[in-house]
Amino acid sequence: MPEMIEIREEEERLILIGVSVSDNDDTVSSLEELKELADTAGAQTVGMVIQNRESVHPGTYIGKGKIDEVRELIIETEATGVICDDELSPAQLKNLEDALQTKVLDRTILILDIFANRASTKEGKIQVELAQLRYRSTRLVGLRNSLSRLGGGIGTRGPGEKKLEVDRRLIRDRISQLKSELANVKKTRETERLLRSKNHMPVIAIVGYTNAGKSTLLNLLTNAGVLEEDKLFATLDPTTRNLKLESGQEVLFTDTVGFIRKLPHHLIEAFRSTLEEAKYADIILHMVDSSNPDVYRQMHIVYETLKNLGIQDKTIITAFNKIDKLEEEQILKDFHADYTVKISARTGDGIPELLALIEKVLNERKELVERLLSYQEAGKIQTIRKYGQLLEEEYQQDGIYIKAYVPKEIAQRML
Repeated sequence: MPEMIEIREEEERLILIGVSVSDNDDTVSSLEELKELADTAGAQTVGMVIQNRESVHPGTYIGKGKIDEVRELIIETEATGVICDDELSPAQLKNLEDALQTKVLDRTILILDIFANRASTKEGKIQVELAQLRYRSTRLVGLRNSLSRLGGGIGTRGPGEKKLEVDRRLIRDRISQLKSELANVKKTRETERLLRSKNHMPVIAIVGYTNAGKSTLLNLLTNAGVLEEDKLFATLDPTTRNLKLESGQEVLFTDTVGFIRKLPHHLIEAFRSTLEEAKYADIILHMVDSSNPDVYRQMHIVYETLKNLGIQDKTIITAFNKIDKLEEEQILKDFHADYTVKISARTGDGIPELLALIEKVLNERKELVERLLSYQEAGKIQTIRKYGQLLEEEYQQDGIYIKAYVPKEIAQRML
């Protein structure tokens, strides 16, 4: 019997490269995050290099002296490639690859690779492939050279990689097809949104930096069964679940894709329909990892991304999560938020306060109604329970006395 040969994908050993253009930028933190991304993609980081320059080198990203230093580091660490902490132009990609004679990737292709691995729904896969093809359509030559060096690994996963060798015309045709499919998905999403608004079901969009604990919270509240991992982009596909609050009112929670530094514009464009769930939400629940030393910069990135998506003038509740990881009490503030609360989605601390806060915000949008309903109108009470908050219900001789908080549209229509 012939001996079985096991074929394994060799673990990539990567050197991370960043360029610092000012004393107060966040290059060190950004490179640490790039290391987490590489780890999420299954690679091992064997070195980090930062060059201080007035600006990124237009031809090779880093200068000649630093290229020589990186080349020596590649030999010394037996690295299989390098990743640059910014999106490279086609020229930078090709020139740096020629200078280093190794596989060269950038932050964007790494994130796209992770997304390709994590997408599980049809919509997610379409969005990822579209983002991959848009990115690679301008970089076919440089990428073909670079990716052929290892014949696999990071940058070669996902549907958008299947036809790297085809010409631009076929890629353009495929992009058109994917955009058409995505338009159909968007139409379905809009129909669902319209139904929700007709049902007067309040929607709460959970947003936040990647790994802030959004999925953990959704699972805790609704038993959604969403994957939880201490990794960046552990979950990608959005999940919507309903929850009955203590008052009996039902609300919908919608999880969204996590934000990150330098989130590739190809991805924002591809995932726009998913991210826009927050645009039509009644409340934005901003999850924050309070244990992260870079907490305020992460919060800033979330708000910048929301602004870029045109999501403004929403009631924001900021939940400072992971308080169980804090060694000492900290003063945590968010000046963009209407309300803040400290929680631990892992232990359940602060969750009753969070839900009470949500109820308070929803009640502010309702009318307080006191009325005597005839017994023929008794069916309206069930509607009040579902979409409002029934405070008092008393069966009297000539009817049913109710006192309740009711959404204004329902109050006008049925009461």
